[in-house]
Amino acid sequence: MANLRRNHEKAPAGAFMTKSGLFLALIGLLFAGFKFFGGNEGAEPGTRVVINAPEENDPTNPNHSSSELLLPTVKNGYVVNHDYYSLSYDEKNEQAEWVAYYISRKRLNNKRAKRKDWFEKDPLVRTGSATYKDYKGSGYDKGHLAPAADMAFSKQAMEDCFYMSNMSPQVHNFNGGIWRELEELSRDWGRANKKLYVVTGPIFKDNLGTIGRQNKVTVPGYYYKILVDLEGAEKKAIGFVMPNATSNKPVSAFVKTIDEIEEITGIDFFPELEDDLENELESKVNISKWTFNKNLYKVRTQKWNIR
Repeated sequence: MANLRRNHEKAPAGAFMTKSGLFLALIGLLFAGFKFFGGNEGAEPGTRVVINAPEENDPTNPNHSSSELLLPTVKNGYVVNHDYYSLSYDEKNEQAEWVAYYISRKRLNNKRAKRKDWFEKDPLVRTGSATYKDYKGSGYDKGHLAPAADMAFSKQAMEDCFYMSNMSPQVHNFNGGIWRELEELSRDWGRANKKLYVVTGPIFKDNLGTIGRQNKVTVPGYYYKILVDLEGAEKKAIGFVMPNATSNKPVSAFVKTIDEIEEITGIDFFPELEDDLENELESKVNISKWTFNKNLYKVRTQKWNIR
């Protein structure tokens, strides 16, 4: 949304150093600092952050390339960069306010890594992430924001997506019901559209209380997911907002424009897009460009919702 875009002045260029040895040493120290402190981790609220995405020709390669994964602005958190996804950690609510990554045909068709199912504190969250104990006995699922099945293309990606910073407390039949259906639909769309940028997270409205005696993790009232296709000849986007509850409604009943989700969350999701393209993608949704699987809906309402 253009009116949420933050404008930033470029930092003044530093003086050119003529002594090559000192210059190379300084570059080495800056690079080491970048790696140690997690790149954009620690960005102030309201700033724009960008992380490079892995090479598309090798879906398991976390090395930086010239292609960029555009990240949302930060509202209440600070950015933590993992190799295959980034998030903004909201310390007050002890979870990510957004998680951003991409799915692609090559990644989804790659040999699947074994699911880890070992939940750990995120070592890159400087304020300390939620823990496994916060969820134990709560009655809520440790719901992945970046799903394990989206990260199955790489052993490391699979392991990293089990950090507790990637978890949010979800009603069991929401996590295993309509949210699962949306995740499976997203992978179908990823295979059909070559590459999709994904941003997903909680909405702290009509919350369901907190869990965890020590960290008091907020149980969100709603969740959102946004998918954007910038690779095809015709660019497109779709968004969803769903209550954290069992639902028998079709997934299509929860479609929202990105503008609507930005209004609800106060987050600018794609500030780096060119203004005209950003306005076009965020102001409307053409559902006919996204195929909804009726069989998945049938399985969900007849099986997943009544487990």
